[in-house]
Amino acid sequence: MAWMPEFSKKTGISYSVFYIIAGVVLYLTIPEYLPDPLPKNNESLTLHLTELIVIISLMGSGIKIDRPFSLNAWSSPLKLIGITMLACIAAAACMGYYFLSLGIASATLLGAALAPTDPVLAADVQVGPPNDKAESEVKFTLTSEAGLNDGVAFPFTWLAICLGLMISGEQTSLLEWFAFDLIYRLIAGILIGWISGKAIGFLLFRLSDKSDFLSTRDGFLAIAATLLVYGITEFAHGYGFLAVFICSITLRHYEKDHKYHKELHSFTDQAERLLLSLLMILFGGTLVMGILKPIDTKMIVFVLLFLLVVRPITAYLALKTAKIKNKEKWVIGFFGIKGLGSVFYLSFGFSEYNFEHQDQLWAIISLTILLSIIMHGLSATTVMKKVKN
Repeated sequence: MAWMPEFSKKTGISYSVFYIIAGVVLYLTIPEYLPDPLPKNNESLTLHLTELIVIISLMGSGIKIDRPFSLNAWSSPLKLIGITMLACIAAAACMGYYFLSLGIASATLLGAALAPTDPVLAADVQVGPPNDKAESEVKFTLTSEAGLNDGVAFPFTWLAICLGLMISGEQTSLLEWFAFDLIYRLIAGILIGWISGKAIGFLLFRLSDKSDFLSTRDGFLAIAATLLVYGITEFAHGYGFLAVFICSITLRHYEKDHKYHKELHSFTDQAERLLLSLLMILFGGTLVMGILKPIDTKMIVFVLLFLLVVRPITAYLALKTAKIKNKEKWVIGFFGIKGLGSVFYLSFGFSEYNFEHQDQLWAIISLTILLSIIMHGLSATTVMKKVKN
């Protein structure tokens, strides 16, 4: 993995593709020496490994965004969150219910899992390191969207769980979901993330200047901060994904031009790539071990419609009034990359409620991720160069 980013630049192919191929080869040749990669046989490990890589990726994404937050400056990603993501959830849920004949709870979970743009697998279309100076509206929009929507999609995973519990006769209601899972958890995530970012920034860039004891420039502090903020937020029943990203943005702009941000970003990037190589090999193993067996023609049509029609069109419409070139709007719409965040949401949903059609949901999510990695992984480098020019 140490050489993979440069190799990807030379070949124009995302390194995720190579690790999936490696996983397929390994599980075809020596499966008896390898762990069972199927998520349904390793529910806790799948949940927590994907959880870990997503929060590390969110911290890294926030640290490398040079643009300070404001409603005007961030209007494009906010439109993608407020319009595109919600439209994708609704479209996937409706197609899941009416076209794939899933139950209403399972269809809603499918929509919630598929809607977010993945921060982990989107490295090829994201902004560069902190203070890179290479401003790109496309890369900024995709980076900030991936950072925000992994937290904002969480309420709809809880909505699916709530619907499942209501159908099974449990004492819960949509009002309870709206008040607690939507309003409270979002506000808690935002507030804890902002306060944590300010506190960590004060510690690193103010107190450390006055005390040798507190002075540090170790990159792994980014991981420590990630886990601390995530843990505190989850303990308070807020959305940890959102808190981590808000914290990273706040920390990044506490002392924007400080060189330490590059060290923090570098460490999160290395940790993320290390975990990614492992998870992509395991994903390749799931393909060999039969995770796609339930796939039928309807599911293939669903995945292609979602990736090639629903996401691009809803993104284009959301950005219709944005001051971006038309071709850039379509690029942003096309590169709504799906990945490990979707695996986490599905795993989380299954850990909270016994949904119907679990094998089919795993197959649909896996096929979507596979096709997304192939389509986007083979085209990202070339397309981004053309957009830049």
